[in-house]
Amino acid sequence: QVQLVESGGGLVQAGGSLRLSCAASGRIFSTYRMGWFRQAPGKEREFVAAILWSLGFITYADSVKGRFTISRDNAKNTIYLQMNSLKPEDTAVYYCVIDTSAYTNWGYWGQGTQVTVSS
Repeated sequence: QVQLVESGGGLVQAGGSLRLSCAASGRIFSTYRMGWFRQAPGKEREFVAAILWSLGFITYADSVKGRFTISRDNAKNTIYLQMNSLKPEDTAVYYCVIDTSAYTNWGYWGQGTQVTVSS
């Protein structure tokens, strides 16, 4: 089975920082991208950041560019999301995700970790 174990969420004041981690394991036959989505209360899930697995190409949502950094540690099968200059609007449940297809299929999701930013 595929398992995505997330950690690092919590409560932080505006302007502060958090670092999320996601360790991947299990029988994953294809990984085209790995990254993060988030969902705020009453809103749709939205894309945050992702890495093209083969080449390391990175994309970010406009709302987090310059503040968030996605990275990976291949030896640990882990990706990270360093979140700086956090804003109240960043409050959401953050999900680690794997895109399994060249046609785009975010097929594997972690359990989610809560990030709350107070003003």
